[in-house]
Amino acid sequence: MTTRERLEAIEAQNLSPYAAQSQAASRRHPMPSCDLRTQFQRDRDRILHSKAFRRLKHKTQVFLSPGGDHFRTRLTHTLEVSQIARTITRALRLNEDLAEAIALGHDLGHTPFGHMGERTLAALNRGFSHNEQSLRVVERLERGGEGLNLTDQVRDGILRHSGDIPAGTLEGVAVGIADRIAYINHDLDDAMRAGVIAPQEIPDDLAAALGETHGSRIDIMIRDVIISSEGTPEVRMSDRVRRATDSLREFLFKRVYHADWAIRQEAKTDFVIRALWGFYIAHPNEMSDRLERNILCDGINRAVADHIAGMTDRYAIERFNEIFVPSSWDGGY
Repeated sequence: MTTRERLEAIEAQNLSPYAAQSQAASRRHPMPSCDLRTQFQRDRDRILHSKAFRRLKHKTQVFLSPGGDHFRTRLTHTLEVSQIARTITRALRLNEDLAEAIALGHDLGHTPFGHMGERTLAALNRGFSHNEQSLRVVERLERGGEGLNLTDQVRDGILRHSGDIPAGTLEGVAVGIADRIAYINHDLDDAMRAGVIAPQEIPDDLAAALGETHGSRIDIMIRDVIISSEGTPEVRMSDRVRRATDSLREFLFKRVYHADWAIRQEAKTDFVIRALWGFYIAHPNEMSDRLERNILCDGINRAVADHIAGMTDRYAIERFNEIFVPSSWDGGY
């Protein structure tokens, strides 16, 4: 019996009847089995070692190019989502490896400058969503255009982690909930660190329902999901905690995401991305050879959207400066 076979046997014996079994995982392009790792563990590793995953460390979560070292980036957000999703799925006896793989891959398609950049690309490309782009990254863009050949269950979870259509596995649903728990709490924490929100400004009813500290809020939300979901064929929050969580999210939209300072920053990021878009539309040969080839299959707008979406914040700014900002002349006559 191989290590993988022992792990699959443990899953079959110990996981909930509602859990996804790695032995039943499917791929578009079948691969020989690994002696050490289950299908979902292989997906996790492929995502973890991808270029798109490494670029997340220089992509904005909320605060652009923060001066402090303790503000979240898209990478630390992804790791927090993974931790929360693993805690929930482990407690509910769901497939923790599947949840981890989905969580690590769920934001691979995020643009530079966070949701600000996503809105600009959506306007320029007549539609763009980071969850669909994340799926495109693992299917079409990684490994020189070959993709990562992930299981259907992981691909579904990446695509459905946000939006109106829930994931087809409970592990995928758990990642969607973990994503919301993570960003609501860490964006609030970063906003307090930045001095945008003072702790006493959180409405009293929300503090009473969800706790008064960062740790207590996360703990209450996770415990509520586990208690509300245990023994049922779903993963969910109780109505009381869900309503409080939604209210806290609305508070963040008003005080952080749509605040005056955020609107001013978005005007700048919008200008940068629109300028880069116009340049690459006019000069597609300035993109990588692979993305230039994608023009034949997907059209120039799609290829340029792929190129810009893959940029980190700092690379987008560097390219903008190289293309549009005059450099000093050091030569002589």
